[in-house]
Amino acid sequence: MNKSELKEFLDEKVILYNRPKFIESDPIQIPHLFTKKEDIEIAAFLTATISWGNRTMIIKNALKMMELFDNAPHDFVLNHQESDLKSLEGFVHRTFNAIDLKQFIKSLNHIYTKHQGLEKVLSIKGEATTYKDAIHSLKQVFFEVAHQQRTQKHISDPLKNSAAKRINMFLRWMVRNDTAGVDFGIWKTHSAEHLSCPLDVHSGNVARKLKLLLRKQNDWKALSELDNNLRILDKKDPVKYDFALFGLGVFEKF
Repeated sequence: MNKSELKEFLDEKVILYNRPKFIESDPIQIPHLFTKKEDIEIAAFLTATISWGNRTMIIKNALKMMELFDNAPHDFVLNHQESDLKSLEGFVHRTFNAIDLKQFIKSLNHIYTKHQGLEKVLSIKGEATTYKDAIHSLKQVFFEVAHQQRTQKHISDPLKNSAAKRINMFLRWMVRNDTAGVDFGIWKTHSAEHLSCPLDVHSGNVARKLKLLLRKQNDWKALSELDNNLRILDKKDPVKYDFALFGLGVFEKF
């Protein structure tokens, strides 16, 4: 396929998958349970954090998290007492356990009370055109409070060449306004043109088959290569193609 044929092919797949029906089988359904901005952000951030492995299990465990917060995540983050954190005992999703969840609640409290929330902390500074430094900054702010070393692995750092798949997915949810009602577009101070694709096994394999990506590893260098190629196809909304790459990989076994 030449560039125009590839764009036409991928644009058709975006239309096919970027629609409300996508929500039914995707972890994005969890933040869609809420209407308050901060509830959506926190539910999305925590859901994205545990988004690896079996999708059914991700959704089940994310719902369990929301129940532990009495389905009011922002209120729980802001107003919890130490005794309230006891209710989180026993939570586990793969290597993310109750120790990590308690730390995330404390760190999110720090972000919302001292740093004006996730939207502000993840803002792109200066002339940067990607979230590379913003995600690194998030990790630094997140662990300004006392924490156990083990929890640090659950926040990726692009400056260590991580593709930061889960945070990039969270950013897509918050920043991209898709008019189809899937992504939220509630972060008005951010721009979709700076987003990067959440790069995982499925999207990476499809991108390589379509010659959008040559690098073998799924790391930040690969993400930069994919970014450049997707921005040629659509400068303003490059990560809409996440729907195409993901749908081709997961639903069509491309």
